[in-house]
Amino acid sequence: MNNHASVPVGVLGASGYVGQELLRLLARHPGTAVAFATAESAAGEVADGHRLIKAEDAPLTKAEIVLSALPHGVSGRFVHQARAAGRRAVDLSADFRLSPAAVYGLTEFTRPRVAAAELVANPGCYPTAALLALLPLAQQGLIDASREVVIDAASGVTGAGRNPKRELLFGEVAEDYRAYAAGNTHRHLPELKASLAREGGFTGDLVFTPHLLPVKRGILETIHIPLTRVLDQGTAEGLYEMAYDGEPCVSVMKGALPSLKDVVYRNRVALGVAPVADVRRPRLTVIAAIDNLVKGAAGQAIQNMNVMLGLPETLGLVC
Repeated sequence: MNNHASVPVGVLGASGYVGQELLRLLARHPGTAVAFATAESAAGEVADGHRLIKAEDAPLTKAEIVLSALPHGVSGRFVHQARAAGRRAVDLSADFRLSPAAVYGLTEFTRPRVAAAELVANPGCYPTAALLALLPLAQQGLIDASREVVIDAASGVTGAGRNPKRELLFGEVAEDYRAYAAGNTHRHLPELKASLAREGGFTGDLVFTPHLLPVKRGILETIHIPLTRVLDQGTAEGLYEMAYDGEPCVSVMKGALPSLKDVVYRNRVALGVAPVADVRRPRLTVIAAIDNLVKGAAGQAIQNMNVMLGLPETLGLVC
């Protein structure tokens, strides 16, 4: 596709970590051109060759599609403005994830709806990894709803955003590892439960505990899943391989478990399974790894954008 055929894309909130990642990925996307990029305190600065302007000054009609990485609670207003201007949009905040006004953009499971959508709500980073790990089992009725699914998740510090916070200073994070939002209080939990019920028919209990890793990027989730019947290693791996056959951005690891090195800077979720020994009722441990800024945010947004525009799904992405 040459430059004359490039789709103009607007980026709202281009100075945060996710917005920066959007610009990085769009710079090598052969089917798009950035029409504008916005920032607030960084307005007037240049990022990836684009002079940042304030969101209020964004020429929305110059873009065919708008990607919004503005903060939660702020993004919705500007996305509504983009829609009022007749522009399709992908919102990377939490503002539309529980709203019937948007299609939930977990691409592998909602692809037909994404293709026809005017507004896509990009999933959160933690739910993306958890849902891709849980949905193949949920759709087969293999998760025992009488017992809790336990999700222990750990994220690099870019997941907390770019605004300076004392607890995220290098001296506070380095050589440490800590849980937060313990007791099932994390804001991603309602999104995770709603999506698991809608796409997988599972309405049992989830116990979700996030942790802060002393690394820049990446999420590793260890998910303990109660099963309705015993699954051995080969059967479990085969189930995931069948579920994700032909999916370019899902890697099912056989006889191994993923680590962050398998996914950083890639629009990929890597999955590995381990049957649990020495328990009275069957369980499966699933490990899911993603890059929180790519498959967990900017990369998945571009994957959804490609589907919406009828472009090859992985154009501009490395899976």
